[in-house]
Amino acid sequence: MILAGDIGGTKTNLALFDADGEQLEIIAEKKFDSQAHAGLKEIVSAFLQKHRLTVDQACFGIAGPVRDERSVTTNLPWEIDARGLAKQFGFRSVNLLNDLEANAYGIAALTADDFMILNQGIRDPIGNAAIIAAGTGLGEAGLYWDGRQHHPFACEGGHTDFAPRNKLEAELLRFLLKRHTRASYERVLSGPGLYTVYQFLRDTGRGEEPDWLAQELKHKDPSAVISQAALENRVDLCSRALELFVSLYGAEAGNLALKMMATGGMYIGGGIAPRIIQKLRDGTFMKAFTAKGRMKPLLEAIPVRVILNDKTALLGAAHCARLQVQSTPS
Repeated sequence: MILAGDIGGTKTNLALFDADGEQLEIIAEKKFDSQAHAGLKEIVSAFLQKHRLTVDQACFGIAGPVRDERSVTTNLPWEIDARGLAKQFGFRSVNLLNDLEANAYGIAALTADDFMILNQGIRDPIGNAAIIAAGTGLGEAGLYWDGRQHHPFACEGGHTDFAPRNKLEAELLRFLLKRHTRASYERVLSGPGLYTVYQFLRDTGRGEEPDWLAQELKHKDPSAVISQAALENRVDLCSRALELFVSLYGAEAGNLALKMMATGGMYIGGGIAPRIIQKLRDGTFMKAFTAKGRMKPLLEAIPVRVILNDKTALLGAAHCARLQVQSTPS
C-alpha cells in the first residue's frame, strides 16, 4: 500500500494506491485546502484516521525545492521532513519529490486520451523531455535519457529572471520591479501572475475595467475571472491580458525546451492550461514557443502536448514509490 501526495500552495491531494501488480489502483483519495492546515502531518493524520489501512511506502510531490529529504514549501509556511513523517506514521520509507518531478514521473502512467496535442512534431524516442506547469506558482522539470529509459529530475527554473522580448514586456518588467526586488518568470506565469499581467495593462492605460468586473475581481479568484471573461470575449482588457500571458507561457516553454534539448517532447502541465485550452490552441503559444531565431527549426520539430489528467502528480508520486521498492534489495 502506497500513500501518495500532491502538495501545492492552494490544495493538497492525497491518495492510497494498491501497488500489488502491474497497475496502480486508487483505493481512496481526498483533496484538502492547503491554506487551512498548519502542515502536512496534520493532513496525513486526518486522512489515515479515516482510511485505516497499513501504509508501506509514502511519496509526496511538493511545490518547492527538496534537499536532504526536507522541503520548505515555496507558497506555504510549511516545513516537510521525510524522516519525521516516517517516524510519526510508521512508514517503511518516505520519499519527497519536487511537484514537477512527480508530474514527470506521472507521464509514464498516462494514455493518449490524457493529452491534447499543440504540436505533433517529430518525437525523438531517445531525446530528453521537459515539463512546465503554471498554477499557484510556476514549476519546471526535465527527463533525461540514460540509454535505456527516461529519468525525471527537478529544477527551480520557474524562479529564473524574467526576460522581456519587446518594448511592451520591457514596460512589464519595470512594472514588476516597482513591486518586487527582482522579477522571476513565476511573477507573470502563474495564477497570481495572470492577474499581475492584467493589472499592468489596466494601470498603464491599455484598456478599461468595467465596474462589474472590478467587483468580481474583489470577491472571486482574479485569474479565473480574467480568463473566463477573455475566453467569452466579454472584456477586451481581459482578452489582451490572456493573450500576453499565453505568449509569455509559450516563450518560457521554448526557453526550457532549448535548455533541456527536449527533442523527446515538451509537456504543459498545471491547473491553468486545461482551463484555457481553446486559447492555447489558437497559435499564440506555439508562435512564441518557436520564435527562437536560428533555433526555430529545432523548436518546430519538438512535440508539444498539454496534460489534461489532474491526477498526474499523484500517479507520479505513487509510481516513484513503487520504483523505489522494486530497486531496493530484499
